[in-house]
Amino acid sequence: MTRVWQWNRPVTVREVLLDLQSEREIAYTTVMTVLDKLHRKGWLRRERVGRAYRYEPVSSREAYTAALMNDAWATSDNPAAALVHFFGLMSPGQREALRDALRVAALFPSDPAPAESAEPGPDTGETPPGATR
Repeated sequence: MTRVWQWNRPVTVREVLLDLQSEREIAYTTVMTVLDKLHRKGWLRRERVGRAYRYEPVSSREAYTAALMNDAWATSDNPAAALVHFFGLMSPGQREALRDALRVAALFPSDPAPAESAEPGPDTGETPPGATR
């Protein structure tokens, strides 16, 4: 996956093979089998071009990393404590990246804006949806 993410465009088995062969000896069929397995598992999509396939990632490396972090955090019995420990393991550069990400996230909140008032309207006396009297 690292190689496919690095290319940042659809790649063929041959391109991945040549890239890997710069570091070690590896067979074409090995690369083809791995890319096919990643496709069948839903990590890669592919398109036939002539006799070959072009493979590209279904999601970015960053999205994959975020999903892994979310899955790990979801297994904790105490998510707040897990975050405290995680933050304690971060380097100063990682903490700065976290601060930057929190600033960006604050600019684009995913939660809907809260209702203007949970009090009954002045003229109608009706209770807003979700509020109790």
